[in-house]
Amino acid sequence: MEDVIKAFRCREPEKRIPVLRLELDYELALLHEAMVNNDPHRVKQCKDRLKDLRQEMLMLEAL
Repeated sequence: MEDVIKAFRCREPEKRIPVLRLELDYELALLHEAMVNNDPHRVKQCKDRLKDLRQEMLMLEAL
């Protein structure tokens, strides 16, 4: 619910979307590195962050 309120308060979601895409790309790169290094803790952290970023992206695109 807090994310929805934050998204509505954001006056220009179209400016946030490109930044969010960069954040997604960066987090995917970190996930790849963690998988290559066989670091399960870091993999979980990356996946959790990616879920949050995905939710934000879906909300912004729905506006």
